[in-house]
Amino acid sequence: MTDYSFYQKGKQIVVLKIAEVDAASQLVAQGFEKQFEEISASSEKNALARFADIRRDNQIDRENFLAGAGPMPLIGGLTAIVTSLVRKKEQ
Repeated sequence: MTDYSFYQKGKQIVVLKIAEVDAASQLVAQGFEKQFEEISASSEKNALARFADIRRDNQIDRENFLAGAGPMPLIGGLTAIVTSLVRKKEQ
């Protein structure tokens, strides 16, 4: 399997073999940004598909985190109120 890296400019993504250093330099000169992900795959098509899967999973994780992070202050506030009421009742 070959290792691939990804370069992105806006919504355009280019897949290159890691060994293609000259082509990578040209892309960077054109304003493309090298992406963090590097993938081993049997073809550029498979590498790009895996890259899309990773990006989709990251987006889902981010959305799930934010969905859980929103109600947490509310839960904390309600817990503090209930704790306060229980302590007052014990006194």
